[in-house]
Amino acid sequence: MKVNNEFAQTLLDWQRQFGRQTLPWQNTGDAYKTWLSEVMLQQTQVATVLSYYARFLERFPTVADLAAAPEEEVMHLWQGLGYYSRARNLHACAKQVVGRFGGQFPRNVDDLETLPGIGRSTAGAIASLSYGVQASILDGNVKRVFCRYFGVEGYPEQSAIKKSLWAIADAQVPKHEPGRYNQALMDLGATVCTPKSPRCGGCPLMQGCKALQQGMTQHLPTPKPKKERPHWYFLTLLLEDTQGRFLLQEQGEKGLWRKLWMPPFVQLASSSDTVLEAASRWLEASDLQTRVLAMGLNEVALKSMCSQAEQQGWVVHELTHRKMHFKTLYYCGEGQDWEGGLQGLDSDPGFHYPKDKPLPRLVGKLLESHAQTSQALIQRPMPDQDTFDFV
Repeated sequence: MKVNNEFAQTLLDWQRQFGRQTLPWQNTGDAYKTWLSEVMLQQTQVATVLSYYARFLERFPTVADLAAAPEEEVMHLWQGLGYYSRARNLHACAKQVVGRFGGQFPRNVDDLETLPGIGRSTAGAIASLSYGVQASILDGNVKRVFCRYFGVEGYPEQSAIKKSLWAIADAQVPKHEPGRYNQALMDLGATVCTPKSPRCGGCPLMQGCKALQQGMTQHLPTPKPKKERPHWYFLTLLLEDTQGRFLLQEQGEKGLWRKLWMPPFVQLASSSDTVLEAASRWLEASDLQTRVLAMGLNEVALKSMCSQAEQQGWVVHELTHRKMHFKTLYYCGEGQDWEGGLQGLDSDPGFHYPKDKPLPRLVGKLLESHAQTSQALIQRPMPDQDTFDFV
């Protein structure tokens, strides 16, 4: 059956011959698998997602299994994928699919958009790929294809530009095989109409592409207006016991690392703050002083720690909207064992060495940097995967 739309028909024909056909979530007709892949693929490359997708399906073969799991386990499996709000929304969405829709993802876009973490494009992908609904999508790959082919100038995330792109998306999606058509758009953007060095000679749309005709392929989509990212500076405290394990704190319900586990840290006023002054203020203003005193940390040791930290370079952790710089204070509590508790202190379930807890990638980065600069860890090997889970 031919589609009464040359643009869509060209893409359908191309996808059958040249599109991606072997991704594990393709051609399943399973809304759960489609949804899981769509959430994981947000701002993440396919090569990275493949192993996570397989592990999630092995552990949670159905949306009901995911809904019934503890959030901590979901977060731990997500560890390393980043953008952790996706994992929280994933879990919340699974619960609502079970509670509101009897364990079946709804078939229409409007109902899908009421679920946590599902926006208009993800809803369109689930409806079209799983149920054959005539629904449009507009992810990053598709925006790039539309901007180049139709010559749309202006940053795609600006409201007026995005509205124009959605109008194009709605007008082009065919009634026949909307899922394959949407898959073709995603495939074309991922493999041919790439951000840099697009393979225009192999593009099925090259004859009508305005960006190619006008020599604008390197300029469209219009890049985001440059805005200087703020730089944030931190001190973090690496407290190690005699078993080579590090003390971590569960973060609260708000903030960048919500419900993840981190070494104690504090933000500095600026990079010009001296480590000793900042560390002294920090310890005096928190319950950490009680803890580190119980470990035998005295003023001489603190000064030595701070002096070593001053000589370190900053460990840089870059995020989309900020650039974070860390210096580490390291101390080994001789005779201390986190599982046995600190001498003179009651056990605190929110502050200890956690096993199998979700950790941000930054934790591994801090420990790896410390291993390279600390004489103590050069003499003693870093803990293996059985005692610390690197991310």
